[in-house]
Amino acid sequence: MTGQGGDGALAAVGGPLGRHASARARSWLATVVPLLVLSSAMVGLGVAQRGHCIRNGWNGTDQFWRGCFSDLPALYRIGNLDTGLGGYLSGAASLDHPVLTGGLMALVGGLVPDGSVLDQTRWYFLLWAVLAAALIAATVFLTAAARPRHPADAVAVAASPLLVIAPLVSSDVFGVALVSAGIWAWARRHPLLAGVLLGLAATARTYPLLVLLALLLLGLRTGRLRVVGRALLGAGAAVVLVLVPFLLSNPGAITAAYSAWAESSAGLGSPWILPQLLGHPLPNGAVTALAVVGLLAAVVAGALFALGTDRRPSVAEVSLVMVGIALVTGKSFPVQASLWLLPLVALCAVRWRDHLIWAGAEAMHYAMVWLYIGAMSKPDRGLPGPWYAVFLTLRVAAVLYLVWRVWRTAAQRRPVEELVEEPGVEAAEAPVAGRAAEAPVAREPAEAPVTGEAAEALVAGEPVAPTTPEPVAPTTPEPVEGAGVTRKAEPDGVDQDELAGPFAGAADHLIVRIG
Repeated sequence: MTGQGGDGALAAVGGPLGRHASARARSWLATVVPLLVLSSAMVGLGVAQRGHCIRNGWNGTDQFWRGCFSDLPALYRIGNLDTGLGGYLSGAASLDHPVLTGGLMALVGGLVPDGSVLDQTRWYFLLWAVLAAALIAATVFLTAAARPRHPADAVAVAASPLLVIAPLVSSDVFGVALVSAGIWAWARRHPLLAGVLLGLAATARTYPLLVLLALLLLGLRTGRLRVVGRALLGAGAAVVLVLVPFLLSNPGAITAAYSAWAESSAGLGSPWILPQLLGHPLPNGAVTALAVVGLLAAVVAGALFALGTDRRPSVAEVSLVMVGIALVTGKSFPVQASLWLLPLVALCAVRWRDHLIWAGAEAMHYAMVWLYIGAMSKPDRGLPGPWYAVFLTLRVAAVLYLVWRVWRTAAQRRPVEELVEEPGVEAAEAPVAGRAAEAPVAREPAEAPVTGEAAEALVAGEPVAPTTPEPVAPTTPEPVEGAGVTRKAEPDGVDQDELAGPFAGAADHLIVRIG
């Protein structure tokens, strides 16, 4: 897989900068700032797409027919978020989200001015839209900063169609930004800070635990478990710091999200809802067991990937594999959860072709899921269950395709190599590449042409001193792999993985081979 673009923020749409571009135009900020503006514009398009609901409220089935449904206004009303952060800590406000996300939602709810229910839900949604735009911009910035030699790859976040449909459905973008910050801190070799940020992310969403697991697996491979231990220590301290106030004032808030998950049946987006769409729903216990097995499969796949490739994959690649598998095997796969993968896709430098295949499947599912929900009240107008099953399956297949592409690319990657010539083999037998292949074959020096006074002397019959052409520097052929050439691997740490962080320069201590 190649990166999303070359030099410059608009490489993906306008091509790389020319050789005469100024140093300022090539600067890191000149690349990133336009991406921040672009990401905010994409979120703005998402706000415009929900104009009907902003004008008329999130009531009835119109929000499904218009495709402008959002959890945020509903949770504001149902969860009593107008009581603010104090109400959430005391238990007056309640949410089935992890506590850090719940606290932020309650904090925003406390900023809503008094007014009618419609006005308050409008204010809450628009405040969240501003916050979501800021969090997405932060994610773009951190994605670019994590790989500073390839900042334009962050265009995969800034220009993704997902920014129009997903960030304003729920509050997942908060956890996504924290995960991006944690990966950035790791890449900049700040393991303790990375752990703190990922620990905070784990109290905002659950999937960051898989990112921490990716670090642990790569620590096993490189033998640098001590530095991973610092990250885990920071994560644990952050989790404790967040949970202590709730343990003292509202312990139920800590377990609310996980209790709701355990009691839920197969939800929208999950493959385990397919039997229900065909008239044969699975029992809740069976769905829970399948989701647990799927999570274990994600962990096993991540371990095989992290420990089994010839060249160490990046933390983003291992995380994407595990998060992708966990998503498609979970009890539900809501539309906003696709944001979990977005910065990982950018950090893995997934090709735009593959990105758009996945994003296209996400967009189709986004449109169809609301029509399916609307059909529950108006079957003659909405999308029948079997047809929703088709679009759900396409989305699951697209995520698995993304996982496969990342895995396949990493598996085909080889360690950084240098070419050395085998002793006893004549250099003439080796093929020649590059400019040397295009150079003419050396011949005997030719006599220089006779011109000027020498020519006149020659005509007059006078002797002429021979002239010698200027010597030409010999061209040394560039060796390539072939006859007489072998590969010599350098230490695995000598690579171009900008996310390696404290793993950079580490040789492999543990590799697992299957078969």
